Amino acid sequence: MKKIASFLLMFFVLVSCTTDVTRNSPAFEGFKDDVRWRAQASYAELAADQSITITGITQFETVTLQLQSKNPGTYTLGTNNNNKASYLYSNAGDQLLFATGNGSGDGEVIIDEFDPITMKISGEFRFDAVNVDNNPTGGPFLNFQYGFFYKVPVVPGL
Repeated sequence: MKKIASFLLMFFVLVSCTTDVTRNSPAFEGFKDDVRWRAQASYAELAADQSITITGITQFETVTLQLQSKNPGTYTLGTNNNNKASYLYSNAGDQLLFATGNGSGDGEVIIDEFDPITMKISGEFRFDAVNVDNNPTGGPFLNFQYGFFYKVPVVPGL
């Protein structure tokens, strides 16, 4: 009887473990230079030309993904200025900016879903950005990988 009770207890413990991302909605996170990074808040702005800017922020950091369209698809970074990513660290007047752009850095953003009814956007991203100002407090590059944004609210741009 004790074996059956132990087995059942172990079964329920294992079955109840989950990594359901829907419990964390909205979400914006990834690995910045191999360390987990998670935004405290996130939002997206939809411009009149249907370009979109998706932003995740913490107390001192801002990650921005600027894309030429809100439509689902893959957007390549580092080949033009229509699609770009940036990371800004700002604290007490100190700033450190990394960005992709025309011939600078690389990566991609994949929009998996844009829901025009609930005005939410979801997808994945990864990028390698360069130190824009060659600020010696940061390295020459910044790497974001395994990034995702889930059901980030979309608001009309100003």
